[in-house]
Amino acid sequence: MELDLNMLRPQERLSLRLRLLYEEAGFRQYRMGRFEEYGLYQQNRRFLASDQVITFTDLDGRLLALKPDVTLSIAKNAQFEEGGCGRFYYSENVYRPSQESHTFQEISQMGLECIGAVDDGITAQAVSLAGKSLALTGRDFVLEASHMGFVAGLLDAVGAPEAARPRLLSCIRDRNLHELRSAAEEAGLSRQGTDALCRLDALAGDWEAVLAQAEPIALNAGMGAALAELRTLCAALEAQGQSLRLDLSLVNDMEYYNGLVLQGYVAGLPRAVLKGGRYDPLAEQFRPGAKAVGFALYLDELERLSEAAPPEGEKTMLNIALPKGRLGDKVYNLLAGVGCGCPEDYNESRKLVVENREAGIRYFLVKPSDVAIYVEHGAADAGIVGKDILAESGADVYELLDTGLGKCRMCVAGPEDFTDDPGRTLRVATKFVNIAKAYYAAQGRDIDIIKLNGSIELAPLLGLSDVIVDIVETGTTLRENHLKVLTEFMPISARFVANRAGFQFKRREIETLLAKLTEVTGA
Repeated sequence: MELDLNMLRPQERLSLRLRLLYEEAGFRQYRMGRFEEYGLYQQNRRFLASDQVITFTDLDGRLLALKPDVTLSIAKNAQFEEGGCGRFYYSENVYRPSQESHTFQEISQMGLECIGAVDDGITAQAVSLAGKSLALTGRDFVLEASHMGFVAGLLDAVGAPEAARPRLLSCIRDRNLHELRSAAEEAGLSRQGTDALCRLDALAGDWEAVLAQAEPIALNAGMGAALAELRTLCAALEAQGQSLRLDLSLVNDMEYYNGLVLQGYVAGLPRAVLKGGRYDPLAEQFRPGAKAVGFALYLDELERLSEAAPPEGEKTMLNIALPKGRLGDKVYNLLAGVGCGCPEDYNESRKLVVENREAGIRYFLVKPSDVAIYVEHGAADAGIVGKDILAESGADVYELLDTGLGKCRMCVAGPEDFTDDPGRTLRVATKFVNIAKAYYAAQGRDIDIIKLNGSIELAPLLGLSDVIVDIVETGTTLRENHLKVLTEFMPISARFVANRAGFQFKRREIETLLAKLTEVTGA
């Protein structure tokens, strides 16, 4: 009896095809148990995506953990010949905390790892298989690469202090050029050094064009070696009839990745479905001198794909989440001023979706606090949202432009006669819980958070809190209630954001609109 693959769910069919792909390429399946000694994760926590691990005590008294990671177990336990290279693939479930649900979730992964004597040929094979894995989804995909050696070398060349590097890398990763400039200035970088970091954002596209632009600005041996490695890899893939897109602003954890980094996207899904790269520091924990490269494919994400293929020939529409209310009107007027208005006045109707097909733009009218969520989850390609909402939500999006609209500031405020007593816990009332926690955590200050949704200024007047953390525009409400600003710590304005995956497939449309907005705002 012949097996009809169409009887299987899409994820199951894809898993079988991936397994066949890896087996034919000479990889051996690595199987691991559901549990692992907790000590392995405790000793190597810097290589984990999260410090939070589900643990329990076994019947013999050992502390075990539900595995939060596959690569760590393979690096420790996989057996292969001395001086050779172990090539393994796996299909496993891992258990990690979800930022969305704030609970642990079971994540289905499939991927491969090459550990040991990894050379250019093995690296090219791994990257080639990453591209072929994405192609098996049957959808348009983008596989992009960067090199942490180039970014690390650039940070060295411009003299970026170690303490400032995490913030600089975060801004680079988010394509947040306006805050990157501020962070670089605070770190004491020269104007030339700041410009060099900001130039990373433009180093994206066809590999030959990107390398041609990047080679003249390779300021040290590390940067030059990284570009040479990328050139060798891209040429090898091209010889096999495959292409690799470069984006040198793609950065990842420097403690984990020390070279090539990969990220893969599939059209119709809101986030990367494939991640990987070169992770020699982890391999060397268990085998001195070993090198390693690999990737993981997130099957749970691929399960969200619709069975139906996307319609062909339709005009590409840029979907934008627009905040309702006063800020939304300002934002719409800004967009209309660059030719992206709509024939109908959305304020005169109860429609939640309005569009201008000729301009290729569609607006979703949503509550301001929901804009970042619509964009992060891919319901909208882009949106305009206040920095306060963006920071509070922690939405994983590209922050492409500070429009300058709705300017105000996040402040700590309190009674006019307030004096802080570091010897006791500070009571803080706010609706911006995450922002307040992050601000005081950076100072090492113990606080009690009191979450309120309105009339925040009333809290210190009634003795409910010592201070408040809130947005201040003119300060009139504070003064009328005998309160004053104690500290300003975050400038607030409306930011143009984009979905990370949507940016890959509608990059031309987003960058065209971004250029127009940049011109009229003078950003």
